[in-house]
Amino acid sequence: MSSPATEVVQLLTVRGETVAVAESLTGGLVAAEVTSVPGASKVFRGSVTAYATELKHRLLGVDATLLAQRGAVDPQVAAEMAAGVRTALGADWGIATTGVAGPDPQDGKPVGTVFVAVSGPAGAGSGASCDGKTAALRLNGDRAEIRMESVRSVLALLLERIAGEQTGNERAQDTERNGGF
Repeated sequence: MSSPATEVVQLLTVRGETVAVAESLTGGLVAAEVTSVPGASKVFRGSVTAYATELKHRLLGVDATLLAQRGAVDPQVAAEMAAGVRTALGADWGIATTGVAGPDPQDGKPVGTVFVAVSGPAGAGSGASCDGKTAALRLNGDRAEIRMESVRSVLALLLERIAGEQTGNERAQDTERNGGF
């Protein structure tokens, strides 16, 4: 069985699309996971690890008022990070992670509170200008486990959005071209 990162790279390659990553709590782990897949250079545009809150605004365009009022651990912040990295790096898809891996709470949010988001191309799914989806996670475990589950979750959310766009016939063609994944 292939990894979510392998599936992402395969699907995006077949579709001729690209992805960019915005990370906070995962600190580059999502980018590392995707780029560990042979052929990732065909689809991976790059990443921004905006660990500091002000960088989320300055580099990714997250609304400064939103950050001041709600903090960095928020579903809307995750959505704006995904849309911002997609625009900043010129990708078809943007994905983002933000949350609290521990050991201490942040912005009044307990350890294990994580938000992952995807922003996709115009016409994707139900959105008019872009398709976005955010998932709220409440994860258990130590810091490393929370971070790795966040990586898995954001890649799974991206796969769900990409697969949701394809008709049954397109999925069958993808499967045929990629050896039945």
